[in-house]
Amino acid sequence: MTEKITRINPKGLHETPGYHHITVVEAGRTAHLAGQCPIDPNGDVVGAGDLDAQIDQVVANSMTALGAVGAGPEDVIRSVIYVVSNEQKMLGQAWARLADSPLKEAFTTASTLLGVAQLGFADQLIEIDLTVAL
Repeated sequence: MTEKITRINPKGLHETPGYHHITVVEAGRTAHLAGQCPIDPNGDVVGAGDLDAQIDQVVANSMTALGAVGAGPEDVIRSVIYVVSNEQKMLGQAWARLADSPLKEAFTTASTLLGVAQLGFADQLIEIDLTVAL
């Protein structure tokens, strides 16, 4: 599938820390994954207060969801990362851990990283929203 996905950083736009400004997809089918949360199979939030532990769970959940549609991180065409923080340093730490995870190729595409005030579950610090070309 990846041959039908083109990632572009056009001249005139700033350099990025790994993502691309534009992702073009020639494919006709997409999967839109629900926001993946740091929730284990029992429905419990993992790692209350521990962003790294929550990132690891979100990555594992995302890999499971991708596999369910026959896709991998290389097929992701857009990601949105929500982190409960108003500190740029914490957002950067989240990006760095994600960029060094098994999901890292997902973040070479069109990506947005946001600091937010709150997410849906008590103690939740991160959520990742992925769109995938099939």
